[in-house]
Amino acid sequence: MNDDVRNIVLGVVAAAISAALGWLARTYLWKRRLRRKQAFFGLPDNSESLLVVNREAGGPELTVMRFDVFALLELAALIKDCGAHAQVVAHDAAQQGFGERTEFCVGGPSSNRRMAAHLRSLLPGIQVNTDAEPGPDRGAFQIGSERYLLEPGKGEYVILARLIAGQERGTRPVFLFCGQRAITNQAATRYLARNHERLARKHGGNSFVLLLKVVNSHAYGPDVVELVADVTRAAQTPLPTPAPARNSHRAS
Repeated sequence: MNDDVRNIVLGVVAAAISAALGWLARTYLWKRRLRRKQAFFGLPDNSESLLVVNREAGGPELTVMRFDVFALLELAALIKDCGAHAQVVAHDAAQQGFGERTEFCVGGPSSNRRMAAHLRSLLPGIQVNTDAEPGPDRGAFQIGSERYLLEPGKGEYVILARLIAGQERGTRPVFLFCGQRAITNQAATRYLARNHERLARKHGGNSFVLLLKVVNSHAYGPDVVELVADVTRAAQTPLPTPAPARNSHRAS
């Protein structure tokens, strides 16, 4: 074998080794990224999860708003990427505890009984105005001492939460998407899909509650979202019970 042939063979071998090493490195990084994603969502390979759907407020039990359907599609894509499976359950049929399977609960307490139960049990520092009659306070959020009013199409709020109930190993998280309007639920699911890596780095396996604001949804739909605040502590601290009114007595 002359020098030219030997150099060609060595070049081919070196290129093959470099390609193999590059493929192994990319595969390793992809698997590590996938494992982190699965850990954040509580969705190991072939695991089961729940998609708890609400209903249109004032409508039939199983009538789901168009934007809530889009939110479910966003979540279904996340679940599929983790190699897991999803079961869609109506809000009033999900009569089970939490922690065994990852749960994604979509919709406000006026249209989702499961959400109302989660807020009472897990986030006692949040109150949502569910009055059916129109008014300035309709749909308003009370979080601790702060109040957030709904401005339809201009400024709308949504709560995005990842909650771990209990400290047992293997407990799966509950994700809440509780918005003032259906389009805000989709905005929250899209925000989670885009920012889950950053959220995982910041919060690890801990619970968090974020308040998001959807800006000018009439023009931008669910795409322009601002992080207002991390309200985890306020949301988990029960609101003070209002003092009962005293009867007034007039001396005779």
